Amino acid sequence: MSEIKTHYRACNICEATCGLEIKYQKSKILSIKGDKNDPLSKGHICPKGVALQDVYYDKDRLKQPVKKEKSGWKEISWKQAYNEVAAKIKDTQKNYGNDSVAFYSGNPTVHNMGAMMFMPMFSRALNTKNRYSATSVDQLPDQLAAYLLFGHQLLVPVPDIDRTDCLLIIGANPIVSNGSMMTAPKVHQRLKDIRKRGGKVINIDPRFTETSKISDQHIYINPATDVYLLLALLNCVFANKYDNLRHVVEIVSGLDELKNLVKNYTPKSVAGITGIDDNVIEQLATAFCQSKSACCYTRFGASTQKFGTLTQWLGNIINIVTGNFDRVGGAMFANPAVDILAAARKHKNKKIFAKNHSRLKKLPSFAGELPVSTLADEILTGGEGQIKMLITNSGNPVLSAPNGDKMDGALESLDFMVAVDFYINESTRHANIILPPTSSLERPHYNLAFHTLAVQNTAKYSDVLFHPKNNQRSDMQIYVELWARLQPSGLINRIKTWLTKQFIFKKGEAGIINDGLKKGSYKNLDLQQVIASKHGIDLGALKPCMPERLFTSDKQINLLPDEVKIQMSRFSGGDAHEHIGKSYDLLLIGRRDPRTNNSWMHNSYRMVKGKERCTVLINPINAKAYELSDGDMVEVKSKVGSIILPVKLTEDIKVNIISIPHGWGHVFPDSKLTIANQHPGANINVLMDESEIDDFSGNAVLSGVPVRIIKITSAR
Repeated sequence: MSEIKTHYRACNICEATCGLEIKYQKSKILSIKGDKNDPLSKGHICPKGVALQDVYYDKDRLKQPVKKEKSGWKEISWKQAYNEVAAKIKDTQKNYGNDSVAFYSGNPTVHNMGAMMFMPMFSRALNTKNRYSATSVDQLPDQLAAYLLFGHQLLVPVPDIDRTDCLLIIGANPIVSNGSMMTAPKVHQRLKDIRKRGGKVINIDPRFTETSKISDQHIYINPATDVYLLLALLNCVFANKYDNLRHVVEIVSGLDELKNLVKNYTPKSVAGITGIDDNVIEQLATAFCQSKSACCYTRFGASTQKFGTLTQWLGNIINIVTGNFDRVGGAMFANPAVDILAAARKHKNKKIFAKNHSRLKKLPSFAGELPVSTLADEILTGGEGQIKMLITNSGNPVLSAPNGDKMDGALESLDFMVAVDFYINESTRHANIILPPTSSLERPHYNLAFHTLAVQNTAKYSDVLFHPKNNQRSDMQIYVELWARLQPSGLINRIKTWLTKQFIFKKGEAGIINDGLKKGSYKNLDLQQVIASKHGIDLGALKPCMPERLFTSDKQINLLPDEVKIQMSRFSGGDAHEHIGKSYDLLLIGRRDPRTNNSWMHNSYRMVKGKERCTVLINPINAKAYELSDGDMVEVKSKVGSIILPVKLTEDIKVNIISIPHGWGHVFPDSKLTIANQHPGANINVLMDESEIDDFSGNAVLSGVPVRIIKITSAR
């Protein structure tokens, strides 16, 4: 009988990065549990962590490149795959220009150390402005606000949740997300601890969420009106002289101009728009400002609306002007052991917003990417600069981008498509060649991004659990090989490329992490120490770091950047709230499912089995008007599409609002799963109009979408 061994690693599926304890025997996993000795997660685990084994053992998972032929998918060698992909890139760009090749990166990229390290070198080698990612259907406004205020798109403040006395949550449901743009595993307990120490948790949402159930107060708000609420709260701060910049007073400018900007946004003036009584807004401002410490936390729902960037900017401003920025219990910055921002110091004055614009809609670029809302049109519309070839990395834009049906048609029309993915899904089924990387348990891992957004400073390195077979390749190998084939020809260049490859492969991911640890702010820390700790190393609580951590050229925070002034001048003349009309009499908001992460993990049967979770939530008052009962099938229609799914009645959602979870709609092409086990659900993004965006950033609008309902069948 072979020995039973224990492997410790960080789960890489969601942002919580929980520590796992995996018992295994040879190549068989016996159990996956939470690691009680992990300094960040302290034993917490959710169902997604347990399902890591399902991905590893999944018979549908690709392990060798496949090429689409008339007879179906055919396995090919890695050498053939690399050569054909590189040749097609060169041929397409020679015939149609560099911008004819586009690159799209999906959400799993940021959870993958190898892809984070080596995908950019390949992407840059394409020399195309047509780069896209899931960022612009999610957190782009968060990152743009951080760039404008603090000088870097990854310098996003996180709530000091373990020490705050008041947490104001807007457009977020951390109980389900485990924290988003806030790495906070065991967040359920962390929120309860706020209340135990006499603090308050206040949740603002059109729906009474899972987070609302453990909050002190829930305030219902009309969808996509958070910007008005925050302006009114800021108005109250100044009117009641609650403003106090504390220790950052010397590095902040624009305060007087900001006061003048918000003076007309009184609680009474926004009450009708937000659906929140003016007295409640006044009380909310008082509760926040009179707490010993407080933090305003705005997330996905705040970003994916008409004025998402202004909303995220205001969330930061509330924290700064009330003295709750860079302060214990307020909004703070992590000090990661491997600081991925360090390399940006030499480029801190480099312009990364609106450096380029999309060909058709003239949407601004951000950090080298264009908004994905324009990708389908850039593929479908002819003319100079039309996208002819697309390369995707662990992305499924048919499910995750607005107007999924249009995106599906766009991918079908491409001359050539390549996918770096180990599944054939709704998007990769259009690929001509698929290059599958190793799975999570077959590669090392260090959370490069999420240590930067963590509520506590830690360092943890996860080694390989199961070594991949000889015919498998890592993300590092795939991208370095593709990069090498795109380098200029000639003897000298070939030698340089060969030497670079050898250096990278010899050093590997571990060597780069070791270098990062040694260059970091925790002296004498190296990879061997982190590995030896097994469970990770606790590096302490968040600490004030202003102005040293700032990336602005003058080490100042301008509360009212010029870009914001322009947007506010446009905002002042209009109404962000989409009023309910006759044709579309309901407003749609999304929600997240705790067992899946965006559009992935649906291949695990344990994650999708059980009662139907892809339902449309509707208030009984609206249900009565439509003559609907629990379980009835309805068609939900928007201006661009329609989906069919069952009804779930609940009083936890405002009247005239409905909610549908995102990430569903899988059909698992060529899957060995039985139809009974697939649980595809309905794709909410079919309803999203790709022309509806946050004008500031180009981020997709996914909240407050006008829809109507048509009853299809009765549950009876």
